[in-house]
Amino acid sequence: MDIGIDLGTANVLISMEKKGIVLNEPSVVAFNKKTEEIIAVGAEADRMTGKTPDYIAVIRPLCDGVISDYNMNECMITEFIHRVMKRQMIMPRMIMCIPSSITDVESRAVVDAARAAGARKIYLIEEPLAALLGSGGDISKPGGNMVIDIGGGTTDVAVVSMNGIVAKTSVKMAGNRLDSAIMKYISQKYHVLIGEKTAEYAKFTLTNVFDPTGSVKANIRGRHMLSGLPASVEVSDMDIYEAIHGMTDDFITAVKDVLEQTPPELVGDIHTKGILMSGGGAMLGGLDKLLTKETGIHCYPADEPMTAVAKGASAAFKYIDQLLDGFVDVSLY
Repeated sequence: MDIGIDLGTANVLISMEKKGIVLNEPSVVAFNKKTEEIIAVGAEADRMTGKTPDYIAVIRPLCDGVISDYNMNECMITEFIHRVMKRQMIMPRMIMCIPSSITDVESRAVVDAARAAGARKIYLIEEPLAALLGSGGDISKPGGNMVIDIGGGTTDVAVVSMNGIVAKTSVKMAGNRLDSAIMKYISQKYHVLIGEKTAEYAKFTLTNVFDPTGSVKANIRGRHMLSGLPASVEVSDMDIYEAIHGMTDDFITAVKDVLEQTPPELVGDIHTKGILMSGGGAMLGGLDKLLTKETGIHCYPADEPMTAVAKGASAAFKYIDQLLDGFVDVSLY
């Protein structure tokens, strides 16, 4: 039993080589503070967000790509693995995806959580490397492959060649920060408070960071800050652009920083092949066009950007003896 786990800030995906994605659930746990019991994990807990009494806490155990609540994270991983494994007696080998900028302490927490969940062998792989593998890229040859993985908590950018990472960076700017910016903008301009779910809906429905026109609109519901009553406002793609356009500069800067670190020959390869985009952020309207304009290199989303990292994690079992940088055999700990 070999499974790959994309332990994301927003979602946890588990994949198996022959079965593909076998689990895709939000990284959320609902906890009853009175009885100290876990009520729900995953999609069921996510539906409770913003709708629970005070004694029920809806917790996201991961923040900015790393574990922020160890006990809740361990319970969440264990539950998800039990759903996938069911009654299998053999404990699985696991490849866990981690951000490029993760520290030894943070990676150790990931390993400990996987061990507690019953893994018999654990490997760590950096998310950009997994994204390339999951998108079918050939990273074994001497040629530059560049990827930008925009998740819920971190954005990772890397150049890979000859099974190793040549240059990389990671920034704490990703989907969750964009949601927060949209919530803040709507409250300041329209005096309406909205929740995380509504902000995420607006982000994926209305975002156009390249050429917004103001013609695409949607009704957003929340609570009016002055009257305290329910309110509905019409928000356009121009509103979302004004809320987040300054933050998209972080994506552009990260890509340019990695290109500056990359040897000229590999930059030539990247110019020919283009830059692969993965993660939920790859689906933001106009982001591929914006990056193409700013870098002069064609940027394109993966065929299935949301699942590329998880698929790459399970595919990495074929390359265990070949991968160099960005891949760790945890027996070294």
